[in-house]
Amino acid sequence: MKITEIAFVCYPVDDVKRARSFYEGVLGLTPGKVSEGEGYAFIEYYMGEHTLAIGKGAPNFKTGKTGATVALEVDNFDEAIKKLKDNKVEFIMDCLDSPSCKMVLVADPEGNQIMIHKRKVK
Repeated sequence: MKITEIAFVCYPVDDVKRARSFYEGVLGLTPGKVSEGEGYAFIEYYMGEHTLAIGKGAPNFKTGKTGATVALEVDNFDEAIKKLKDNKVEFIMDCLDSPSCKMVLVADPEGNQIMIHKRKVK
């Protein structure tokens, strides 16, 4: 077997409306493919060649900090942090300013970890 790329990253959610408000309203993502029905949902957000999805209804989908963490690259780190704070988003980890990047961890409304990341120009 040869893995050629990451197909997508998916976060489980319980409250789809609240999650979409966060991903679309706070983070500014535009939904691509949307599949919603009674007791299930799967919303894909396309970012270049990468896809972040949120989903509800699969028996193994459990919300919280125990799953994967996606790192979202932003063009203006300080502006992104201000918007998150203005929207009262929970910060799980304060800013780490390393020689190569800046990053913070925040929680979506379901408790899933999301990294906000900015590479430094060399």
